[in-house]
Amino acid sequence: MIIAVDGNEANVKEKVGVSVYTFKLLQYFHKKADKNLRFLVFLKYNPASDLPLETDFYKYSVIRGDFLWSQTFLPLDLYKRKALGQKIDIFFSPAHYIPRLTPIPTIVTIHDLSFFYYPQEFLKKDLFKLKNWTRRAVEKAKKIIAVSNTTKKDIVRFYDVEEEKIEVILNGYEKKIKNQKSKIKSIDKKYILFVGTLQPRKNLDTLIDAFTLFRQNNPEFKLIIAGKKGWLYDYIFKKVEGLKLKKDVIFKGFVSDQELTVLYQNAFCFVLPSLYEGFGIPVLEAMSFGCPVISSFASSLPEVGGEACLYFDPKDPLELKEKLTLLAENRKLRSDLIKKGGQRIRLFSWQKCAKSTLDLLSNQANSDLTG
Repeated sequence: MIIAVDGNEANVKEKVGVSVYTFKLLQYFHKKADKNLRFLVFLKYNPASDLPLETDFYKYSVIRGDFLWSQTFLPLDLYKRKALGQKIDIFFSPAHYIPRLTPIPTIVTIHDLSFFYYPQEFLKKDLFKLKNWTRRAVEKAKKIIAVSNTTKKDIVRFYDVEEEKIEVILNGYEKKIKNQKSKIKSIDKKYILFVGTLQPRKNLDTLIDAFTLFRQNNPEFKLIIAGKKGWLYDYIFKKVEGLKLKKDVIFKGFVSDQELTVLYQNAFCFVLPSLYEGFGIPVLEAMSFGCPVISSFASSLPEVGGEACLYFDPKDPLELKEKLTLLAENRKLRSDLIKKGGQRIRLFSWQKCAKSTLDLLSNQANSDLTG
């Protein structure tokens, strides 16, 4: 059996979100590759040094070309291979888009449909592409993987796809490397932590407003925001400057795994104020390091956090301020959240996610062979 994979999301330097997802799956596929189960990973550029090395049963195919790569260069190569008698049993796209025309049965993963809820965050051309190319993918794909039940419900709602076509396979998580020296400067441990890409739906407005209220009685606290710049983020920096909080709100930018480990381990708590998340991996990351979590009660986040989080209305900074105050004043609550978080993370793993994904790919490929 030969499984083809679009590996481009993993072939980047700074891996977050979908890139981490694709990278973890490729690592697992690499371990499972043998003479009976071969993998062919398609890329636009040469594989980065951290991608799994090629073996006799795990290969990369680099197809040059940027413009509409998944709709032109990739399918042309797939049709050429078929004409030459090079059989591929199934094609897997880990991120929303698949070739519109392809001679191979396809499975696609849909991570979230935030563009339906917050269209104002996207450029018009990107929004058109997201809505329409995702529609083609879910209609054409043999099976759809949704990373949460929330995402599955959204796919059914917005694209009128039958539920039986969608398989929910939850994302995984893993502990970062512990107890390593970090390059980040030593800071007071009384800080609130946010980790994520800077973009409007992360709802940093509410977090900053709540932090401002919280600091009135807790002036020793800082707010650390770790994550790369996404889009429409300028207003966040202007807001901090306008509130005269430049010394109290620290923007770290993209941080390494080692730096992120230190931040989680030493934080007073982690806050995810998002208006929408397809899954919310940072919730599990924080829990894995014994960092209490306060999360918005939105989209998939309660599904991920369960009873191991405190929750708040993402549009109510006063409620978030109250949860921060409660956590600061109640040591037992903080201890209970840490304990529950440690239990919660046992339900999730990249190993489990990757195994379930490979099982689905193999079963669908076999059904075509026997059908």
